[in-house]
Amino acid sequence: MKITLLDYGAGNVRSVANAIEKLGAQIKTVTTPADILNAEKLLFPGVGNYENMIRVLNEKKYINPLREYIKADKPFLGICLGMQALFEGSEEDFSGNESLSILKGRVKRFKTNLAVPHIGWNGVNLKQESPLFNGIDIDTKFYFVHSFHIVPENKDVVLTTTTYDYDFVSSVQKGNVMGTQFHPEKSGNAGLKLLENFIYQKELKSTGPVDKKGKGLTKRIIACLDVRTNDHGDLVVTKGDQYDVRDKGNVRNLGKPVELAKRYYDEGADEITFLNITGFRDFPLKDMPMIEVLEKTSKNVFVPLTIGGGIKDYTDSNGITYTALDVAARYFRSGADKISIGSDAVEIALEFIKTKQKTGTSSIEQISKVYGNQAVVISIDPKRVYVNSPDDAKKHNVIKTQFKGPGNESYCWYQCTVQGGRIAKDLDAASLAKACEQLGAGEILLNCIDKDGTNSGFDIELIQLVKSAVSIPVIASSGAGCEEHFNEVFQQTDAEAALAAGIFHRKEVPVKDVKDHLAKNKIEVRQNRHI
Repeated sequence: MKITLLDYGAGNVRSVANAIEKLGAQIKTVTTPADILNAEKLLFPGVGNYENMIRVLNEKKYINPLREYIKADKPFLGICLGMQALFEGSEEDFSGNESLSILKGRVKRFKTNLAVPHIGWNGVNLKQESPLFNGIDIDTKFYFVHSFHIVPENKDVVLTTTTYDYDFVSSVQKGNVMGTQFHPEKSGNAGLKLLENFIYQKELKSTGPVDKKGKGLTKRIIACLDVRTNDHGDLVVTKGDQYDVRDKGNVRNLGKPVELAKRYYDEGADEITFLNITGFRDFPLKDMPMIEVLEKTSKNVFVPLTIGGGIKDYTDSNGITYTALDVAARYFRSGADKISIGSDAVEIALEFIKTKQKTGTSSIEQISKVYGNQAVVISIDPKRVYVNSPDDAKKHNVIKTQFKGPGNESYCWYQCTVQGGRIAKDLDAASLAKACEQLGAGEILLNCIDKDGTNSGFDIELIQLVKSAVSIPVIASSGAGCEEHFNEVFQQTDAEAALAAGIFHRKEVPVKDVKDHLAKNKIEVRQNRHI
């Protein structure tokens, strides 16, 4: 079977291509408008920003061939923006460019007090019997990452709905034309099964209405791999204690990144994060080992991949300047779904807080404009600063803490650091998170230097503070030492996800044990189903 893939040049389509090839099908990539009309089955994975997608489709003269192909009722599957493009327009688009307008209705932003973007594994409620869902249990979870959802005028096209504060339409079908808001290529075995159904089912049309209800949003468990070169020049996964990765003078070697990522995928990790902590001598695009890690990982790991490290503007030794957008684009094309910005975000936020003006040129603004805010994660590395009174740190968000300081202080604030915790800045974690959200970031990865490597549990007070300051998802990190620590962070805070590293690498606490423990405590998690 040959699948024609519409890659318009934005975001990570490598994972879609890898999934198709893993399922034994051949890929033909669209390079001309005629390729669309000649397709047997057309797959359109849209990634990032709606306005940018519609602009590119118009520039490449793909709009009319797409309309002709779809109106002929030929097999079509749109993913995320690829589905949204079927409708008449989006609140995310201010360009005035022409959309496909195949189906009546528009794309609207979530209106909810829950975190937006909606990021994570969620269930679906099946409204039509469709071959697309053959062999897939109704309790299966799929991976969502979006701030906007479709609102069709005609309910007959609704294939599934999903609950996120309220029910929204998460997939559609009209004849052989289908679309999903979730990402099958990032939804593990269930997503692969759905893609297999699209590729190999001869008859794709739905057979009638049903009402099968799935379960809701899960808490995410994320495995983090700190990657750097060791003293022998090998790329290894390491782990520090309060950011010190050396033991008896040598870099700790806890395994190879690609192999560990595959292990965590098999164990049921909901996401994999790579943090490149190697210092760049010149320019990160020449840091080919990390790009190779992403490319190899995405061939066999079908959950979201995040990459952090060195994503900022650079001028190389030849005087050639590259933007953070250039760097991010290279990582996205290599298999990354999200990028993580750390030290650079602190400098950007300090300038934004000072001037109260967006420049449009910062790495956060550039990347979120093209790829959507859901693609930008801000990694925050704070440490506690104890004070006797809130008046001692009037510029910062001070809390009363139940853990007294070394001088019996009852208050503290969380000071942001850069360069692996080595340099402290006059900025607190909550202010940084809030500023980055305003600039376009879609998620916060909240570390804690005081807790890192201690196995004493997450800093609940820090997580509560930052979570109350933003409306975007927060990932709790640093300090996990046992299964119960994950239960505590989800029971005591509204964090959407929790991340760990060392305890997973050393097999002290397997990912499966964490999920089993959470399930016993009635916290919704995704189980790794074999289909």
